[in-house]
Amino acid sequence: MTADLLGRARTGDGDAFRELVSPYQRELLVHCYRMLGSVQDAEDALQEAMLAAWQGLAGFEERASVRTWLYRVVTSRCLNARRAASRRRGTSAPPGPQPPEPTRLGEVTWLEPYPDELLGGLADAAPGPEARYEAREAISLAFITAVQRLPPRQRAALILRDVLGYAASEAAVILGVTEDSVTSLLKRARAAVRSGSGEQPAAPDSPGGKRLIEELTAAYERGDVAGIVRLFSDDAWLTMPPLPLEYQGRALIRRFLTTIAFRDGRTYLLIPTRANGQLAMASYLREPGTAGPATASSLLVLTLAGTRIQAMTRFGQSVFGYFGLPPELATS
Repeated sequence: MTADLLGRARTGDGDAFRELVSPYQRELLVHCYRMLGSVQDAEDALQEAMLAAWQGLAGFEERASVRTWLYRVVTSRCLNARRAASRRRGTSAPPGPQPPEPTRLGEVTWLEPYPDELLGGLADAAPGPEARYEAREAISLAFITAVQRLPPRQRAALILRDVLGYAASEAAVILGVTEDSVTSLLKRARAAVRSGSGEQPAAPDSPGGKRLIEELTAAYERGDVAGIVRLFSDDAWLTMPPLPLEYQGRALIRRFLTTIAFRDGRTYLLIPTRANGQLAMASYLREPGTAGPATASSLLVLTLAGTRIQAMTRFGQSVFGYFGLPPELATS
């Protein structure tokens, strides 16, 4: 079947090419996201890579599988992707009340959340025996953030070897380097990214997760900052890409929520969703004294430690479109 599709595609049959690559599209998009940390960049890179694969099909010598060849094309495209300088620098705080001094300034300001619907229950297709990460850990925000801090080739080596489980010889072919180079890249990447750190994101049917969502929703809708802060662990982090501001600890998180998110009596409506295999909530702002609909505000992705929030990553309303979320919610 594959040989027939490949033969037809080589004669210029676009439908055959699409049928040939379609089984791998979902996992290749996830690979691009792991490499780039941004859904928009991942979609752009995959589209460009598929065009390059179509145009370069005559050069496919069938020394590896179609899947491995596609990973080579896609990885090369991701390595060559240029991030806009403005995106890499992050953005400044918007006009209005100034946020409190952060604990630190984050580096990965281009980070975006990945909708679980695009995962479709994906566990990477037949990961090799050398894979060191479980599928859910390898899509979590903590992992994506950690690998974004690596130099691009180290990042690629880690993902190919420890997430997808490719052998060193296969990873060398995909990256176009020697096996010794892959081994060296991987050693340095592993030293910078510790496998298995932190707890796995709560499962959707986790009783603790469900209870936490109920309590968080009630507190947000009451404007109860103290009630929200009680749900965080003592050393929790609040981050908010593309703003580089990062706050650790209940006291600083309380100060940010009081000064910025819930200022002037603001309250919110929350609706649950999931991102990066983690619990998430879409928040809609209800301006005090107005009777109109609640407007899209932010997407909150939660990392749990037991029944407490270990980290909350707060993304702007610009990511709502990835999740099919409406721009407004009726308040009555």
